[in-house]
Amino acid sequence: MNHDQFQEHLRSEGYQVITTVEQPVGYAMDDHAHAFDACALILNGDFTITVDGQARHYATGEIFRLPAGTVHSEHAGPQGVKYLAGRRSKEAA
Repeated sequence: MNHDQFQEHLRSEGYQVITTVEQPVGYAMDDHAHAFDACALILNGDFTITVDGQARHYATGEIFRLPAGTVHSEHAGPQGVKYLAGRRSKEAA
């Protein structure tokens, strides 16, 4: 799925905010949660999200979804990461 197709996919699923996020090499964030559903397409690099002790690695071209309220940690891979992300409030889901 390319950038434009993914944006259209996000809009069709009710994601109100669509943004590009870049995190540098060494980026990490300990356990936290978001008040919104997240769905993102990895554009460059890679990203790991850990939920309930289970780490899931996402590489360029892969999509991750994270429901609102999910406690997770995250870190960028050795090249950092760039991804196109959609955010959807719980009311819109």
